[in-house]
Amino acid sequence: MSVIQDDLVEYEEAMERMAEMVAERQRDERPDTLWLLSHPSVYTIGRRTPAEHLPDPSHGIAVVETGRGGQLTYHGPGQLVGYLIVKLGEHEGIVDYVREVELRLVKALDTLGIAAERRDTPPGSELLTGVWTAATGRKIVSIGMRQSRGVTSHGFALNVDGDLQPWDWAIACGMPDVDMTSSSREGLPATMAEVRAAVTKAFDAA
Repeated sequence: MSVIQDDLVEYEEAMERMAEMVAERQRDERPDTLWLLSHPSVYTIGRRTPAEHLPDPSHGIAVVETGRGGQLTYHGPGQLVGYLIVKLGEHEGIVDYVREVELRLVKALDTLGIAAERRDTPPGSELLTGVWTAATGRKIVSIGMRQSRGVTSHGFALNVDGDLQPWDWAIACGMPDVDMTSSSREGLPATMAEVRAAVTKAFDAA
């Protein structure tokens, strides 16, 4: 898998570049790609996000509608975002691939010293897609993806050492009671560079 490393990229700029990479992958002009980056503060909302889940505009953080699955999430400095432009196997669907992404991130966090887990969603409940800390039951990774003509886009957001307060100003992931966390809140002193390295290794694995 090809890995692209960037620092802070505006969200709209990243969406344009991601769309280009998806088209290139659909034409087999690029390999499967993991793009690691961070965004300035922004809320992004999926197609099913209710208006009552949006933040108060007085906080001054933009809200951008996006084409991924899932509901509201927050991006900001100190968070590692990974966009996955991957051609799915002939019998592989986007739900199957999201499960794989969850498990790879669980493995990456484990190598860093955080025991984490994915969760199955009980019937009729809000989707529990993402990764959760095993010890505290907090959500540390949000995931929202889609596929177009057999190629995935969007991806995950892993909270490393950024400000968690913006999560409290809105309803994240469609779950009013969700407790968002970060590796630093969980007592892990890993740097962003170390988290990037662990994530890259987990996705490079066969």
